[in-house]
Amino acid sequence: MTTAQTSNTRATLPARTLGSTDPLTVSALGLGCMGMSEFYGTGDEAAGIATIQRALDLGVTFLDTADMYGPFTNERLVGKAIAGRRDEVVLATKFGNERAEDGTRLGINGHPDYVRAAADASLQRLGVDHLDLYYQHRVDPTVPIEDTVGAMAELVAAGKVRHLGLSEASPATIRRAHAVHPITALQTEYSLFTRDIEDAILPTIRELGIGLVPYSPLGRGILTGAITGESDLAEGDSRRTAYFPRFQGDALVTNLVLVAKLREIAVAKGVTPGQLALAWVLAQGQDIVPIPGTKRVRYLEENVGAVATTLDADDLAALDAAVPRDAVAGARYGDMSHIDR
Repeated sequence: MTTAQTSNTRATLPARTLGSTDPLTVSALGLGCMGMSEFYGTGDEAAGIATIQRALDLGVTFLDTADMYGPFTNERLVGKAIAGRRDEVVLATKFGNERAEDGTRLGINGHPDYVRAAADASLQRLGVDHLDLYYQHRVDPTVPIEDTVGAMAELVAAGKVRHLGLSEASPATIRRAHAVHPITALQTEYSLFTRDIEDAILPTIRELGIGLVPYSPLGRGILTGAITGESDLAEGDSRRTAYFPRFQGDALVTNLVLVAKLREIAVAKGVTPGQLALAWVLAQGQDIVPIPGTKRVRYLEENVGAVATTLDADDLAALDAAVPRDAVAGARYGDMSHIDR
């Protein structure tokens, strides 16, 4: 498959299966929809809808959103984009980062009553009768995970949700959750720039038969090579703030040196840096399905090209040498208190 296909041509991508206890088959590459509505500059609903519909045409059928994106507007956008095409989509959304209509952050909420209410609200905004994959976006430290997942399991029994997921959960929390109801997928950050899950989280989910859905597999865009300095980020882009230390000052300078090395390898292979970075994630296992986000068709098409990019042992060794696991400067978030540990 090439990215030169016309928009009225339906393509397919290789499939991968998330989870073994409660498996879910999805396209090998998904699409993160968050940036279409918030965080990475000004949103453009029309462009977002066009990108989602092009994704479906290209065989990217695994779509990821959350109620807090916007807030709420991203789910509505996704709902508009998939109207009339629901049967082509594996639809994932998330709850737990509670926000008010005006965007005010109200904290992390894992209370069972909230789980049920949030799911009903997401179904309404998306315009669908069920969710294929429903994640707890962040773990609520004030609510036993057994209570939260118990409420999520009730949604499965009611036919509102097909499969359950967690996001940014620790190994201990994953084990406790999985004992209540099979967890199909863990969504967490994973890329050439973020590899800490390899120590304990990845072995845990593989032991339990849980798939991995990496978000920010392009390091929030830096691994594409398109960012050469802060001036490349639009006003209002959250990456310009201290919330993302890797994009600040000396850390950004250090990290761009690593990206330059990535670019050298990409040029030698005849691919873009972003395609190479995504191919690296895809090469880490058939149980891994990255969800790179974009709000533009041309970047979507570039990302899809990564699925056909194969890496051999020499390529992987070269990438490990070019981007050593611990060489990245700066924490992935300025405040890590919302990450379950």
